[in-house]
Amino acid sequence: MSTAQAATPDPTDDPHLWLEDVQGERALAWVRERNAATRAVLEAHPRFATTRSGLRAILDSRDRIPAVARRGDWFYNVWRDAQHPRGLWRRATLVEFRKDSPAWETVIDLDALAKAEGENWVWAGATALGPDYRRCLISLSRGGADATVVREYDTVDKRFVPPAEGGFSLPEAKSRVSWADADTLYVGSDFGPGSLTDSGYPRVIRRWARGTPLAKAPLVFEGLASDVSVAVSVDRTPGFERTVFSRATDFYNAEMSLLRPDGTLARIDLPSDAELDFWRDQALVSLRSDWRPADRRWPAGALLVGSAQDLLAGRPVAWQALFEPSATRSLASHSTTRSHVLLNVMDNVAGRLEEWRRDGERWSRREVATPYPGSLSASALHDPLLAQDALGESYWLSYTDFLTPDSLMLGRTGRDAREPMKARKAFFDAAGMRVEQRFASSRDGTRVPYFVVWPQGAVADGRNPTLLYGYGGFEVAQRPWYSAGFGQAWFAHGGVLVVANIRGGGEFGPAWHQAATKANKQKSYDDFAAVAEDLIAHKITSPRHLGIEGGSNGGLLVGAVMLQRPELFNAVVCQVPLLDMRRYHRLLAGASWMAEYGDPDKPDEWAWISRYSPYQNVPAASTRKLPKLLFTTSTRDDRVHPGHARKMAARLVERGHEALYYENIEGGHGGAADNAQKADMLALEFSFLWQQLAR
Repeated sequence: MSTAQAATPDPTDDPHLWLEDVQGERALAWVRERNAATRAVLEAHPRFATTRSGLRAILDSRDRIPAVARRGDWFYNVWRDAQHPRGLWRRATLVEFRKDSPAWETVIDLDALAKAEGENWVWAGATALGPDYRRCLISLSRGGADATVVREYDTVDKRFVPPAEGGFSLPEAKSRVSWADADTLYVGSDFGPGSLTDSGYPRVIRRWARGTPLAKAPLVFEGLASDVSVAVSVDRTPGFERTVFSRATDFYNAEMSLLRPDGTLARIDLPSDAELDFWRDQALVSLRSDWRPADRRWPAGALLVGSAQDLLAGRPVAWQALFEPSATRSLASHSTTRSHVLLNVMDNVAGRLEEWRRDGERWSRREVATPYPGSLSASALHDPLLAQDALGESYWLSYTDFLTPDSLMLGRTGRDAREPMKARKAFFDAAGMRVEQRFASSRDGTRVPYFVVWPQGAVADGRNPTLLYGYGGFEVAQRPWYSAGFGQAWFAHGGVLVVANIRGGGEFGPAWHQAATKANKQKSYDDFAAVAEDLIAHKITSPRHLGIEGGSNGGLLVGAVMLQRPELFNAVVCQVPLLDMRRYHRLLAGASWMAEYGDPDKPDEWAWISRYSPYQNVPAASTRKLPKLLFTTSTRDDRVHPGHARKMAARLVERGHEALYYENIEGGHGGAADNAQKADMLALEFSFLWQQLAR
């Protein structure tokens, strides 16, 4: 048994602990020194400058499909380009949005606002009050951090409503806000000592009336310090108004309670890991574990529908299943029109669409003819706050795959014909390219799917520069996507892209995820290594030309697999990673992820975490050679602490290995605060991969 496994070490007995001081002078001096050294190496690649400018042009291109959110008669969008690097919050009607060149109306100019206020504002979202959607709560982040400043905004007068006029305003914090009515908010925020959980999220919720001091707002709900967070959901559908409070006991479990008219709370009798949505008089329940409410067993991954009134009154519910999973089919998401439930289904990681319609007590299913295979997503446009909703049966349908640019269509329930709305142009020539889905056999015999994207003219000769990408955590599925950046910086020069659908993800529903959590987390790493071995066995590539990449949980993935199977790879790109699993739960939001990884303070759980925790398992270069690494992270990441990447890079160098390190001083968990920073970061990564993996 290794030393790491034999005992739980003192997490403060760490010579690199000082690098966790995010804004410390000594730590930032170290960062700047590493940044300069890394830039000197990677900017030397002959294609660095052209790659960066090409990526910036793609990111700033106007030939993108605006992602819009409906609010009444308007469709809102945040748009960034070369002239507006921070972005415009703008809107257009559906009639205008249909046009090739819509006449957008600017609501907030983030660049002008940031300049006027001397702030590095990054857009973080808007919570609007329907049905008129005039008043919004705008969230603004400094440098891309998760913590935001919240300010009330009038979308008609186009101005922030100052507190002197009764406007709501919250200082920087990881706040959660919901409208109770036009003059009242539910607020979870940092109210001082004891108001946050150990994970750094709100522990208490206050009901704040306009024009009154926040400090005097009554406390209406609270959780425990050990919880992840508390939340409130306000359903304002006329005739079906409901307010539900919840406390997330861990990342996947929550206790939900209905607010009664007399102000008391009634516990909702559902499995703690189920997800609940209301649809007028119906309750939609997504299961993450098997459930037997009476004499019927419902499987994990099912979507059930039943009477909301019976559920909230504590009476038995006559549940019906709209979806039950199979070995290859899982439910990606669902949404509701006025009279239909739309199901986004994944079948062997390819999207399909189903419509379900209620006729009395019976439900009928219709499979919708859609593009296939690829990534498909349907999102209903129905606004339940509108008495007469012209878009009540309409939905957006988007489609893409590795070689097909994104397209957006306007669909309507009951029919397969759709109106083409927007289509992204092709940013690279896909002629002669091909995509195949293959399967590797993991250590325990599980079949693990993966996609291979072949560039034009590539053959299986073992010499293809190949990037293997994975995530494998938190039930997040890796579905096909179209990447103009990969097209220009990777495929065009002969690079192969491989995307692994390993356990821990959501490709095959909750069971696929739960197979690789806590004590079984190693299965994610076994799956990833199995894909690498399969690539090598079939001469798609070889260890000399194989690199791996992952971010966040995926950064932990590549860090662990690199240490366990270094002979398989020649390059590792490790982005905004978790790496010190002995201290992850003490850093920023880390405590909220213990349902995924376990608690390292418990000796029995540390016993299996310690076997893969990268920071504790770095060998001396004299005993084992590791592939060259590039770490990328952000000083402003307040979700995954930059200390993970800082300390790992320092430890690798300390033990004789080569490691490049680049930390963006801004950027949040996404690593970059604007398109210029994102293009620069990507160009550094592509330069590193080509330096290491080229023929």
